[in-house]
Amino acid sequence: MTTAFTLESMPSLAELFRLFLSGKHLNRISEPALWAELEKQEEVYRSLFAALGYELRIDARGFAWFHAPQANSLIGKTSRQLALLFMVIFDAQANLGKPLLRFGDWRIDRDWLDEVHKQQQEVLDAEGISPDGLVDLINRAASLGFALSEPNGWRLLPAVCRYLDHFEALAAVAQVVGDEGEESMESDSTTEETDDEESR
Repeated sequence: MTTAFTLESMPSLAELFRLFLSGKHLNRISEPALWAELEKQEEVYRSLFAALGYELRIDARGFAWFHAPQANSLIGKTSRQLALLFMVIFDAQANLGKPLLRFGDWRIDRDWLDEVHKQQQEVLDAEGISPDGLVDLINRAASLGFALSEPNGWRLLPAVCRYLDHFEALAAVAQVVGDEGEESMESDSTTEETDDEESR
């Protein structure tokens, strides 16, 4: 009786399960009705999916997904390519002085992607990604819930925060390593000066 009631209170269970199982992200912006149901029954969904062996993660910024710590090689390759796509997009927008956290406001179209490819051609060519390949990638991103296809192009969705978080973490590590390198050089310089003075 309790089980029946729980399932009745989760009318989109099958749809949500298929969505997450396919590797897609649920976004509050693009699928508000499904998001509202997930939010309303969050603990029940978490428990049910956990019992089935899946870890449901819900980010307060408005997206959810099944977390897979050991992704298969196909997902790994897709994730690497999407990381490169978002990296070149963020880099191009940063060069224009646009705030990265406002990525949901950016309008991305084919002409702009062609321009991004020209700017980042060396990196993208090394990965075998052509201008058409960038379009294929952003369409793949849309199919996984990272972007929304619109009549004149695409718009990035909150799930892109997963990649932005990684980029910011890498930048922070690079900054720390750089600072430590400078301190080490300064320390070496000071040591050399001390040794010179002692030798005199």
